[in-house]
Amino acid sequence: MTVAFMGLAAGMALGFAAWFGGFAAFLLVGALGAVGFCLGRLAEGDLDPGRLLRAPERRR
Repeated sequence: MTVAFMGLAAGMALGFAAWFGGFAAFLLVGALGAVGFCLGRLAEGDLDPGRLLRAPERRR
């Protein structure tokens, strides 16, 4: 079981606790699952936040 999958499971479990609230809670489950997955990928080292924040290099 990878860290990314564990993060996804944790996000889904937290979202499932709010699931009984209706459609808004359904969206919350998806959002928390995505956040958990991204945090898990970040912990594994597969996601580089600096690459997302850096401006693209220009070629001359």
